[in-house]
Amino acid sequence: MLSKEIYSRRRATLIEKMAQTAPQGSRGIALFIGNAEAPAQYRDNCYKWRQESTWIYYFGIDQPLYSAIIDLDEAKTTIYADDFTIDDIIWMGPQPSVASRAADTGADASAPAAALAQAVSTALASGRKVHFLPPTRYYNTLVLRDLLGKDAKPSTELVDAVVSMRLLKEQCEIELIDNACLLGYEMHSIGRDSIIPGIIEQEIVGKMEGHTLSNGWGVSFPIILTQHGETLHNHSHDKVIEPGKLMVIDAGAENNEHYASDFTRTYPTGGKFTTRQREIYQIVVDCNELAFSMTRPGITYREVHLATAAKMLEGLSAVGLVHGDIDEMVAAGVAGLFQPHGLGHNMGIDVHDMEDLGEDRVGYDPDQKRVSQLGLGSLRMARRLVPGHVVTDEPGIYFVPALIDQWKRDGINRQYIDFARLEGYYDFGGIRLEDDVLVTPEGARHLGPKRLPIQPADVEEAMAKAEWRR
Repeated sequence: MLSKEIYSRRRATLIEKMAQTAPQGSRGIALFIGNAEAPAQYRDNCYKWRQESTWIYYFGIDQPLYSAIIDLDEAKTTIYADDFTIDDIIWMGPQPSVASRAADTGADASAPAAALAQAVSTALASGRKVHFLPPTRYYNTLVLRDLLGKDAKPSTELVDAVVSMRLLKEQCEIELIDNACLLGYEMHSIGRDSIIPGIIEQEIVGKMEGHTLSNGWGVSFPIILTQHGETLHNHSHDKVIEPGKLMVIDAGAENNEHYASDFTRTYPTGGKFTTRQREIYQIVVDCNELAFSMTRPGITYREVHLATAAKMLEGLSAVGLVHGDIDEMVAAGVAGLFQPHGLGHNMGIDVHDMEDLGEDRVGYDPDQKRVSQLGLGSLRMARRLVPGHVVTDEPGIYFVPALIDQWKRDGINRQYIDFARLEGYYDFGGIRLEDDVLVTPEGARHLGPKRLPIQPADVEEAMAKAEWRR
């Protein structure tokens, strides 16, 4: 938990932003519902606890069944929750009071959980607006329905205010993301050094996740580790590691303060790239480096995405898989056949930061509009970059047989694509290379004190140093 001064300052800034949407006396209240524990099978056997992310940002109290109201007219924060009973203490030991937790976050007052309904009812009866964010869990949805009725709609004003704040990372947040990236570096190094032909993928996943649990909260999303990287989010880990394959490891760590990392590397399972693997891998490296070199204040990440698409098509043209004018192919969306996803996304307390508040509201400026084109249409972060943005840089090349067959059958972009030659890549898999990047006043920097090896020679050298190979 951060200092109460930080939480108080954030809430004061939120009040200032909301003041721009209505005159004094008619701004209403902002209602925040923290998460409850979620039973896995029965009430006392729950999934791993994780607090709601915007609650963490403004209040920091990492406990279930907490709620809060920020009075936007009176600039007053009240925390609502119940103190533990003696029955709770028998099982859990002595616990801090709600009042002490509220004081730790700089709140003005605290009250029992039951008082929340009365506070909301009073606000509604007085004609005051109740602002709330889109709920992401069933419990929160039910609470909001009980308090406000089933027809209540989330507040776009509150969403926009929260997004504008959480998009730009404070120095304390940057330090926490750097810390999460160090943990991510360590878990990825363990994963790379554990690639041993003959073992099951699951063994590597267990080692990686175990390290994050020993040193932080755990993984920031379920680990993607697969020799079938053409499946973008492959969470199946039941395959025996075979020499000559490519293994995609896309994994992030979450530290105890709940900030995330998100890295991807692709490794030759035998320790050395084949000639064909290396030439495709180098194209992805070049795209990754180009994107990083372009990342700076003033440019849109959509522009960066399109530039990397052009770079990718240049490389694929050089190996004979596509042909034609590069600009025409970019405009036609040819790159989407090989990279059906966007270049990157925002990252912070959530690994896909704030996408629960609306992907386009988070990732697009008001003057931007998402397109439907495969690849570009999946770009989660398109905004004009400013210092404080934290984004991922994750180009990839994938050979998806079903997608290639569909394009061939439907004649999509056939004037640019050598479908006959592509048949030789049906067993290739996929490559993705991802770094976490902070936009700075001068340009950008990679987050974390160390960067995972990415150039093919450096990857092979790092794999050769694995203890089991010595």
